[in-house]
Amino acid sequence: MDAHDLTAAYALDALDAADREAYEAHLGRCEQCRAELATLGEAATALAWATVSPAPPQRLRERILAAATAERQNVVPFPVRRQWVFRAAVATSAAAACAAVVLGIWASSLSHSLRNERSAHASAARVTEILADPASRKVELRGGSGMVAVDARGHGVLVVRQLPRAPSGKTYEAWVIPPGGQPKRAGLFRGGESPTMLTLDAMVPPGAVVAATMERQGGVDRPTETPIFSAQA
Repeated sequence: MDAHDLTAAYALDALDAADREAYEAHLGRCEQCRAELATLGEAATALAWATVSPAPPQRLRERILAAATAERQNVVPFPVRRQWVFRAAVATSAAAACAAVVLGIWASSLSHSLRNERSAHASAARVTEILADPASRKVELRGGSGMVAVDARGHGVLVVRQLPRAPSGKTYEAWVIPPGGQPKRAGLFRGGESPTMLTLDAMVPPGAVVAATMERQGGVDRPTETPIFSAQA
């Protein structure tokens, strides 16, 4: 195998001892591989921290229950011997209702978090697969620091380094522009991380241009701004 094809596997620590030794000897003589390794090394590190689960709200239930028990009691007079029973029932009912609301909110939040985590894991796995594939086409960005990698089936990954976070009300939007065709939406991203990695939603045929523009929050159907950076895959 050509030593140039081992860069992604080396960045992911997936080479055996013999291949690693041979690649490191090659690396000392190849500036192109050193530059590509710097980008892939940052991407591999970021994948290890791709998913962070939110900390559960430990004090939320206690705060709501405390507020429920502090509610003003019913002021309608009742016979003395039944008043304490009624008040206890009201407090218990309010506490139970609040507890149900808290648990419902937390269950919904946890379910949403788990879905996001599974999605992030799947995205990270796709990024790793494409970057580590020796058959992937890897092209440096023009106008930015990073690369586009596209596997043999046309699935693509955008890796951008040192990209500022999009301003409030704005977002970055990726596009795939086939030869002689119209731009296709390929995903939204906020930036502000190094590197920023995005699995492209649109297939990338040979010769297509992958580009990114700054658009309004939520994205648009067609680019309205000049591309910030691009690469012809």
